[in-house]
Amino acid sequence: MRAVLLTPADRLLLIRRTWPGGTPYWTVPGGHVEPEDRDLPAALSREVREETSGVPDILGRLLTFDDTHQRDHVYLARITSWSESGRTGPEIDDPDHGTYQLVEIAHTPAALRTLPLLPGAVATFLQRTAADGQDLTVLADPMVP
Repeated sequence: MRAVLLTPADRLLLIRRTWPGGTPYWTVPGGHVEPEDRDLPAALSREVREETSGVPDILGRLLTFDDTHQRDHVYLARITSWSESGRTGPEIDDPDHGTYQLVEIAHTPAALRTLPLLPGAVATFLQRTAADGQDLTVLADPMVP
């Protein structure tokens, strides 16, 4: 599961991922359900806290897609604060995993067009909604956990 995060400025909070010898890319926070997570929203909240040091207000599900290994659920959430220094988790703590820089990006075609945003389904969705001028908060299905 993943989270498209909206900041107070109605911008997207993305992660710019770099690592030694690899090609940088951008992504949204997310991960897997752990045994201690009671449900998908709880798992998503934990992942967002680990990767941003912020607390998400989950508004609903935006899309579901199948990748090569699993079905992935993408949620929309608001986030009011985040911090590079308060993040936790093995990917953050291990310098061999590279860096995870938090960056605000406008939800506009111009801002999204040049980003190598992964996964592709999320990139396509955000590019399409930006081109159509769609309000992401209207698209989120609040009834779907």
